[in-house]
Amino acid sequence: MDVVEYRPTRDQYVWTFGGVAPSHRITPGTLLRLWTEDAFSGRLTSTDDRPSAVLNMAEVNPQTGPFFVEGAEPGDTLALHFVDMTPARDWGASTTIPFFGALSTTDRTALLHDPLPERTWIYELDRARNVVRFAAQSVDLQLELPCNPMLGTVGVAPAGREVRSSLVPDLFGGNMDTPEMKPGVTCYLGVNVEGALFSVGDGHYRQGEGESCGTAVEGAMDVTLIVELIKGTPTVWPRIESDTHYTVVGSARPLEDAWRASQIGMIAWLGELYGLDRLDAYQLLTQISESPLANVVDTNYSAVTKIAKNLLPAGSAYGGMHAHLRDTARTI
Repeated sequence: MDVVEYRPTRDQYVWTFGGVAPSHRITPGTLLRLWTEDAFSGRLTSTDDRPSAVLNMAEVNPQTGPFFVEGAEPGDTLALHFVDMTPARDWGASTTIPFFGALSTTDRTALLHDPLPERTWIYELDRARNVVRFAAQSVDLQLELPCNPMLGTVGVAPAGREVRSSLVPDLFGGNMDTPEMKPGVTCYLGVNVEGALFSVGDGHYRQGEGESCGTAVEGAMDVTLIVELIKGTPTVWPRIESDTHYTVVGSARPLEDAWRASQIGMIAWLGELYGLDRLDAYQLLTQISESPLANVVDTNYSAVTKIAKNLLPAGSAYGGMHAHLRDTARTI
């Protein structure tokens, strides 16, 4: 197995999907050991920091990559199996940002009242106990919350020569901000350009569904993943397979269209897995699906449709790719 280790320097971060030359060319089956910077580019480090003073909004959500996968062509599917995500710092940061967040006035939800005040929270990480500590600033309250590492941003270059900001989720993946993107899962993304050109970033030490204020417990992350390629099989909306669930992520505005996209994506997947026509799949979906929110703050919103595997006959998505990659990961 080829192994590539990559810790980008600040001048090597990328800020878009598409329009960027690859950092590496790799073959299917490669193991990547990567470092990703936090969404703030490491600029928020203290509760005294204010986003308007320290952040460059043109440099948020830095990505590690992109990686050119040899043999990947439009019509194929890229499989990214996340072996491990380990916090690369002993703290993470979250904040309120003016004109950003689901419960604040924004430039698109324009209201007469002022934006919410800026405030920064630093979450200390206790590695031994696998918790992050929330410390309220208005009262004397501290809570220990489980550390649940995930990646907010996983994506490939879009189709049609588009170049999209790393803040945007869409058909190509991108800034989906779903807690389903965690260690042990396989993410399937449709290939749109030669080489796929995928990047990852935006590590979260934990995040609630919806990411209400717009920032999770943002932190630098050490990421280990295996890259595989499924030839001649397209994928429309991003899919995630775990040991226990099938998941589809849809991204759009308004929110109900993101939900519809994820539902339609799951109907298609049920058809592929079990030969169901659309109405049978629609009926089954209605009775067994779960619909957690991913984010309600980004340029597009992201909604998730997931189905527990224990409610279904044994399936073999993409020829059993997830099981194969899980077995490969155990040998590392």
